[in-house]
Amino acid sequence: MRAPDGRFERPEQPDLAAVGTGRAVQTVEPPAPDAPAPPISRRGRRLLSWIATAALSRAVSALVPLVLLPVTLSYLGADLYGLWAAVLAVTGMVAFADLGVGLGLMTRLAPCRVSGDSDTARRYVSSAYAAVCGIALPTCGLLWLLGGFIPWPLLFNATGTAARDARLVALVCLTAFLLNIPLSLVARVQYAYQQVAVSNVWQAAASGLSLPLALGAVFADLPPIAVIASIAIAPLLANIANTVWTFGWRLPQLAPRPRFVDGRGIRDLFALGGLFFMVTLMMVLADNADPLIIAHILGLASVTAYAVPARLFTQLGALVTLVNQPLWPMHGEALARGDLDWVRRTVRRMTVVSTLIALLPSTFLVLFGEQFFAAWLPIPIGNRSLLVGLACWWLVLAAISPRFMVQNAAGVVRPQLWGYLLYLPLSVVGKVLGVHWLGLSAAPFIAVGVYSLTVVPAAIYGYRRALTVRPT
Repeated sequence: MRAPDGRFERPEQPDLAAVGTGRAVQTVEPPAPDAPAPPISRRGRRLLSWIATAALSRAVSALVPLVLLPVTLSYLGADLYGLWAAVLAVTGMVAFADLGVGLGLMTRLAPCRVSGDSDTARRYVSSAYAAVCGIALPTCGLLWLLGGFIPWPLLFNATGTAARDARLVALVCLTAFLLNIPLSLVARVQYAYQQVAVSNVWQAAASGLSLPLALGAVFADLPPIAVIASIAIAPLLANIANTVWTFGWRLPQLAPRPRFVDGRGIRDLFALGGLFFMVTLMMVLADNADPLIIAHILGLASVTAYAVPARLFTQLGALVTLVNQPLWPMHGEALARGDLDWVRRTVRRMTVVSTLIALLPSTFLVLFGEQFFAAWLPIPIGNRSLLVGLACWWLVLAAISPRFMVQNAAGVVRPQLWGYLLYLPLSVVGKVLGVHWLGLSAAPFIAVGVYSLTVVPAAIYGYRRALTVRPT
């Protein structure tokens, strides 16, 4: 907010210590006492429209990998494709590279939208871009500076031609990922300002763009690294276009500028995003360890056998996220108004919706996946037990996801953190032993068992705690 003398005042800081004691971390400013609650029917219609556009955009995003998979697998070969999948797993492990700034920005912009305070919102947006660029760009430069000294073939257990290409594949994929960190902030802004449908369309466009780029590289008979680079660069180009469109036409009042960067705003975003960062760190390290474990125990060809069906199932997880993430600001608004009945009712309904979203295609893949892969791909991939394990994994995640949105909206993050702190080491050790003794299919079953014993109870506890939060 602006003080009477025109200075930018630091908003009230989140009480991070309060999370551990059960007191609320405020993420949404309480409305005025006489402010009328938004009609529940309007809320419901908005949510349904978001779900519909999420389903449509995810369908488009899922079709592109399906079309590209047989082309890229045949063009790259099993070993190089396995190397590529292992490198992408590393980018997944560093998805926390913005240190929670993006999630903090989304939470901080919500009250700015409600109050119409575009000046404070613009300072937060500018500060977020400055903070994230200050992380991503130096890291990218350091990567290229030290890339020649990193034993990439040893890191990914690559041999033959894959070993020769390991350094270049890693540098291309990691560079594209790092550059995309600040560019993807525009999606956080769109979600905070409830332009979810527009954001979903842009995300679909990012996936769709990779199709002509990759096919063009294949038909032009370019080197395999060019095919990989064409797919890696597509999200960058789409996010650049989305950023120009959003801040140039849709939300020009929020366009980031260096003069609006505020040191206190940066510190506030880091403080608010700190717990989100820790949760994300634990989560992505655990969830993306599978390809690396499999590469070192069974070899890169086994990574391909795992990564191909896992990538199809990951599309389900992305759809579940797209469907549930818009509930974050909506739950924050409802909790601030004390509308707990709506929160509970929506969580119950979204649990059913999320589970069905994962159940229907999972059932198809379990029943017909082996025949589907045999007819679709040039090499044999997939087995029934692996498909069942992956289906169980995504069903558990889909069922618990709506409860996480309530906790995020209330700022009750510590229970999630403790759950993942237990899940990470137990799941990695369990997968190493399970893959070594039982083979490829053991990885998802071990993940389901450990997750159900650690993260699920923490999520249920955190959800109940979030419902006790009252704005002060």
